[in-house]
Amino acid sequence: MSIAHDLSDAEFNELDDLLAQTPAPLQALDTSMLDGYLCGVLVQPRLIPIEEWLPPIFDFEGQTLPDTVDPAWLARVRSLVERRYASLNQSMLEQGWFYPVVLDLEAEAEAEAEAAADHGQAAETDTATATADGAAADATEAGATDEPAIDMPTDPITRTLMPWVGGFEYAALSFRDLLEQADDNISMLLARLFRHLPAETPQDQEIVETLNREHPLKDLDDAIEDLVLTVVDLQAATETQRFHVEQVRRDTPKLGRNDPCHCGSGKKFKQCHGAA
Repeated sequence: MSIAHDLSDAEFNELDDLLAQTPAPLQALDTSMLDGYLCGVLVQPRLIPIEEWLPPIFDFEGQTLPDTVDPAWLARVRSLVERRYASLNQSMLEQGWFYPVVLDLEAEAEAEAEAAADHGQAAETDTATATADGAAADATEAGATDEPAIDMPTDPITRTLMPWVGGFEYAALSFRDLLEQADDNISMLLARLFRHLPAETPQDQEIVETLNREHPLKDLDDAIEDLVLTVVDLQAATETQRFHVEQVRRDTPKLGRNDPCHCGSGKKFKQCHGAA
C-alpha cells in the first residue's frame, strides 16, 4: 500500500488561502470545516467518488464553480484536498487515529487583537479628518445597517471544535446515507459529535445534557480524543457496507461444456453456443 503524505503546516495555510479565493458569491469551507467534512465523507456507508464530494467544498448552498475559474487554482486545491483525504483515510484504517485541524483559540485571539488595534487606528484617522456632526451621522447610519453580531460560544471546548463538527455535519446532510442508518450505535456516535453544535430542539438539548452528565469531557485534549475515537468508530461501523460487493446470482444453473446447449439444437454446449 502506498503511503499517503499528509499536508505540511505551510500547505494547510496555502489551502486555507486558496479556498478563500473561491469566487463570490460562493462561500467555501475553511480548512477546519473542510477537515470535518472530509471525515464525514469517509465514514459514509457508501464509497463516495471525488467528483461527488469535491464540489460542495466550494459553496454551502450547492452553487457550482463558474466555467471561467482558473484551472491551475482548481487543480492545486484538488491536489491538496485529495492528499488530506487520503491521509485521513489511511491514518484511520492503519492507526485508528488522526490529528484533526481544529480552531487555534490563541491565534484567533491574537488576530482579533490585531484587528481591534487596526480598527482603532482607522477610527482615530477618521475622527481627525471628519467633523463632529459627520462622524455622529456615520455612526448612526452604521448602527442602523450593520447585521447583528452572531454570538459565539464562550466554552473553549465548543468554540474550538464547533467549526470542525460543523463541517462533519455538512457532509452528513449532503450525503444522508449515514443519517439514515437504523443503528442505535451509529446514532449514539453521531450524538457524541453533534454535542459540540448548538442544540436546535429540546430533544437535542436533553441529549447534550445527558452526554455531559454521563460522559463528561475534562478538558480540550479529552474532547479532541473523544472526537477522534468517535469518528474512527463510525468508520469501523460502516466499513462492511462501504466495501460490500453484491454477487451476481444466476437464475438458472451454470451449463457445463458437455451439457446440452440451452438453445435446443441437441448439440453439446461446447460445440454450439459455448464455442463462441
